[in-house]
Amino acid sequence: MTAPLYEVLAIKYAELPREARLNFIDGDAHETGQMPLDYFVWVVRNQERTIVVDTGFTEAVAKKRKRKITNPVAKGLDAAGIDAKDVQDVVITHLHYDHCGNDGLFPNARYHVQDDEMAYATGRHMGRPALAHAFDADYVAEMLKRVYAGRVEFHDGDDTLAPGVTLHRLGGHTMGLQVVRVETAAGPIVLASDASHFYAHFEKKRVFPVVYNIGDLLQGYETLLKLAGPGRRIIPGHDPLVFKRFPAASKKTAGWIVRLDRDPR
Repeated sequence: MTAPLYEVLAIKYAELPREARLNFIDGDAHETGQMPLDYFVWVVRNQERTIVVDTGFTEAVAKKRKRKITNPVAKGLDAAGIDAKDVQDVVITHLHYDHCGNDGLFPNARYHVQDDEMAYATGRHMGRPALAHAFDADYVAEMLKRVYAGRVEFHDGDDTLAPGVTLHRLGGHTMGLQVVRVETAAGPIVLASDASHFYAHFEKKRVFPVVYNIGDLLQGYETLLKLAGPGRRIIPGHDPLVFKRFPAASKKTAGWIVRLDRDPR
């Protein structure tokens, strides 16, 4: 039997102006120009199921961290024809603040997290500001409450979430970061999340400054390429170029929601 095929959306919900040199651990003053971050959630769906990958952050956290919300996550899902209350599976690629917020948006969903990521976000490293600053303690606490409520499914390395949708632990950026591989009519798509913030990271083997283990991160680039296959349809976690490489889901959502399972421009 062949695996079901899915539609895959990238939905932008926030942005941050940023100098290019700040996006690389080896960046310097000679690396001029702007390289802003876009913030996404992703949707994987067909007629049988809808899976949301990551959940973004709220306006309160945006103000605290000086990010600009362009369209709230709930509004983006609504524009894509998704009722958040009907979503049954939410994949959290990792527990950084910009990937696991909006508590209560998915009241009926089961959350999918790597064992190592939950241990990392609740363990000894969170007493170290250099590693803890990208986490939000309230968001982590809400995930812990879901654990006690029986709403979290833990994964230990690679696993199958549904026919045609697999999870793969890469680590590197955090201890337990996972990526999502999806079968589509255009071939496999790998939602890399922060395994590679920008195309430039995995294409040039460079590293974003927020990192747990550089060796694991660099090895993860090789894994991304293997998972994607010849089509190399790897979707980075924060790159505005996604909107230049893929078509809008509709005329109304141009510059906001794109279809990743369609041919690149």
